[in-house]
Amino acid sequence: MNIDKNIPVMVTGATGYVAGWLVKRLLEEGLTVHAPVRNPDDVGKLQYLDEIAENSPRKIRYFKADLMQVGSYEQAMAGCQVVFHTASPFKIDVKDVQKELIEPAQLGTENVLATANKTPSVKRVVLTSSCAAIYGDNADLDKTPSRMFTEEIWNTSSSATHQPYSYSKTLAERAAWEIVKAQNRWDLVTINPSLVIGPGINPNGSSESFNIIRQLGDGTMKAGVPDIGIGVVDVRDVAEAHFRAAFTLAANGRYITSGHNTSFLEMAATLLDRYGKDYPIPRHALPKWLVWLVGPIANKALTRKMVLLNVGLPWRADNSRSRNELGVAYRPLADSMNDFFQQLVETGQLVK
Repeated sequence: MNIDKNIPVMVTGATGYVAGWLVKRLLEEGLTVHAPVRNPDDVGKLQYLDEIAENSPRKIRYFKADLMQVGSYEQAMAGCQVVFHTASPFKIDVKDVQKELIEPAQLGTENVLATANKTPSVKRVVLTSSCAAIYGDNADLDKTPSRMFTEEIWNTSSSATHQPYSYSKTLAERAAWEIVKAQNRWDLVTINPSLVIGPGINPNGSSESFNIIRQLGDGTMKAGVPDIGIGVVDVRDVAEAHFRAAFTLAANGRYITSGHNTSFLEMAATLLDRYGKDYPIPRHALPKWLVWLVGPIANKALTRKMVLLNVGLPWRADNSRSRNELGVAYRPLADSMNDFFQQLVETGQLVK
């Protein structure tokens, strides 16, 4: 297989958190980007992409498309060899799991890949999946062969009522692999990030990541944070992994894209030197019994089942495939956290 960088590529969800940095990387490399969006005339929504395209050797072309509308990506995908499917919501607080999480993730993926099947130019699809498709709860680590999450493992513990976001990502990725197996013209590579952090191309991004980091500085968590192990990765590293997955011809299968096996308390600690005097950065882990007692009241995502299966438990994943095969080098956790926090301060989202 030969992928020609002179041929346009398509990026779904181009205005999103990961996609913004991916588009920037593609433009800097000299590629033309086809960006299907709901409203190509929404100047405010597209201004951040337009800004990064101004000084780039190639350009962005916008196309009207809807993730849930069958066939709406046909025009944008026509003539492209590489398709990046990044569009999928990252939300925790939802009212309708089916409409807000499962359908956009699973049916949206099926719609995009069905169009890939009909587009003769497509040779590779790079799908933004998640480590959430590998595990549902930290307790799942005990079921792994070496107490380490790897690409061979699938999430079997989530459902529409327990960890529904993780469930939606699992359904979407499984659907993608079933579709690719039914044909032999194009191949699929999935990028499976852990929690994505770092500054956004759009500083007012809608990703849940922004809410999590804001809460570390707005007083929401000043009394302490739940002692939950978590994987973390910089958004710029995730974008680079997507880029390399597309143009590394030997790339195949799933790639855990996670820079650090850490915890919320360790994440907060990276902010103390620079921001600890002016912002209520949490300095303590809350006792598990307290999180179990009041967590569901403070945050409906912290169900008692979630607390029991995650609080006080570590998270570990093997990122060696992404390092060895894609050549991804991960930024230090402190750099990602401080860059992200500083953006929130500069844009007025956090106040001293």
